[in-house]
Amino acid sequence: MAKVKIGIIGCGNMGFNHVKNIMSGKVPKMEVAAVCDIDAERRKLIADTYPQIPVFETAEEVYKSGLCDTVLIAVPHYDHPSLAIKAFEYGLNVITEKPAGVYTKQVKEMNEAAAKSGKLFGIMYNQRTNPVYQKLRQMIKDGHLGHIKRVTWIITNWYRPQAYHDSSTWRSTWKDEGGGTLINQNPHQLDLWQWLFGVPDRIYSKVSFGKYYDIEVEDDVMAYFEYDNGTTGEYITSTGESPGTNRLEIACDMGRIVVENNKITFNRNVISEREYNRTNKVPFGIIENWACDIPCDFSGGEQHVGILKDFANALETGKELLAKGEDGILGLTISNAIHLSAWTGETVDVKNFPDDKFYEILQDKIKNSTVVKKVNKVYADTTGTY
Repeated sequence: MAKVKIGIIGCGNMGFNHVKNIMSGKVPKMEVAAVCDIDAERRKLIADTYPQIPVFETAEEVYKSGLCDTVLIAVPHYDHPSLAIKAFEYGLNVITEKPAGVYTKQVKEMNEAAAKSGKLFGIMYNQRTNPVYQKLRQMIKDGHLGHIKRVTWIITNWYRPQAYHDSSTWRSTWKDEGGGTLINQNPHQLDLWQWLFGVPDRIYSKVSFGKYYDIEVEDDVMAYFEYDNGTTGEYITSTGESPGTNRLEIACDMGRIVVENNKITFNRNVISEREYNRTNKVPFGIIENWACDIPCDFSGGEQHVGILKDFANALETGKELLAKGEDGILGLTISNAIHLSAWTGETVDVKNFPDDKFYEILQDKIKNSTVVKKVNKVYADTTGTY
C-alpha cells in the first residue's frame, strides 16, 4: 500500500508534535503531505524546519490542494467538528484531536457527517494504546472482577500554574476553549472511564471555577456517577494540586484493583464476596485475598504514534480502529453532564442528555465572559503537551 498522505490542520503544540513524529519515521506508513496554520509565525516555523512540506494558511486550502487523502485536526476545541465535517465533504479521511468538540450537539452533527461520507474517522485517544488499560479492560470483559461495586479515580496530577493559563489567548475561557480541566486535560481519562466501565446513567457534581487561578473555567472537580446496575463512581480532578495523584481504584465482588504508577495491583478474593456473604456464618468473617501484581507491559504503549499507526493499518486492512472518532461523544457527554450538574445543582440524566439545554447555558457563559487574558509570550509552544 502507498503511504497515507496526511495533512496536519493546525501546527500549535500537538500539531507540530504530530509533524515531528511522522517526519522522523515513527509512522512508516504515513507521510506529511501538507500543513496549515492561521498564525504566520507557526507557518514560518514549519517552513524553516521542514522546507519540503507545502504550507498553507487555511484548512480549506489543504482540502482543495489534492495533496492529501487524510487530515489530522489539531486546532482549538470548538473548531474540531466544523473542520471535520468540511473534510468529509471533500472526501477525506479524518483524525481529530481530543476532545471531539465542546458540546454534544455539534459532535452529533460531526458523527452524522462521518457516517454519511463513508470515510474512516478516528480520534486521538492515545491512552487506549496503554497496555495497562488494555489489560484492565480485558480483565473486566473476561469476568475476572465480577460485579463492579464502586470506581474511584483521583487524577490531580495535572498541575498547571497561572503562566500556563496565560500562555495563549484561547486557553481557559468559555469563549475559546469551552471549559477548563474537563475539556482540556481530562478527555483521555473520561474516555477510558466509559471504555472500561460504560457511560454512567446519572451524574451529580460539585465544581469550582477559578478556585486556584485567575480564570473563568473549572479548575477543581468532584463528580458522583450512578449506574442502573448499582455500580457507583467518584471522579476527582484538579489542575491546582502539586504533586497530585493519579490513582484508579475498583471495588468489585472479587476484591480490589488499584491502578497507580502505571501498574495493576489486584487484591483478589479467593471467593466472590457475594458468594461468601451467602454462605458465611461467622459474624466477623474475613475473606482470604491474595495481593497480585498483574503481569503487563508497563511501557505506556506507543501513545500518539500508536494511534497514527493503527489508523494507517485500518486504511490498509479494513480492521476496526482502536479509537473510533464516533466514540468521542461518549466521554464528552460525561464532561458536559458534570458541567451541567454544577451549573444547575441537579442530577443529570446522562442517557437522555439535554443537548439544547447545555448549549444554551454555555452560550450565556460565553456572552457574560469577563476574563481578560494576559498572554505570556515567553511560553515554549512546541512541547506537545496539553
